[in-house]
Amino acid sequence: MPNFEDIDKARNLLGLGEAATLKEIKSAYRSLAHRHHPDKHDSSSQEDIEKMKRLNRAYKVLMDYCSDYKYSFFQEEVARTYPYEEYMRKWSENWFNSI
Repeated sequence: MPNFEDIDKARNLLGLGEAATLKEIKSAYRSLAHRHHPDKHDSSSQEDIEKMKRLNRAYKVLMDYCSDYKYSFFQEEVARTYPYEEYMRKWSENWFNSI
């Protein structure tokens, strides 16, 4: 299991913020991989090869972390993750209760 420093370095290498979805992680990796992949360039430099190795390691660290992450399905946690839906639920309940 990677430690916080490994995860933070991987996150920074991929240019991600403090929080990211799986979709954002994959998108950042694909974008950078497309830019630095040695097969995409006529002259593959050693720099691009090393950058791809670092990108692959970073992506693996983040995917391993995300695959082992335990998600909470408690109502409070879901509401904290999706506050907009909770606000809408409260608004609709209050709206209909006042009629």
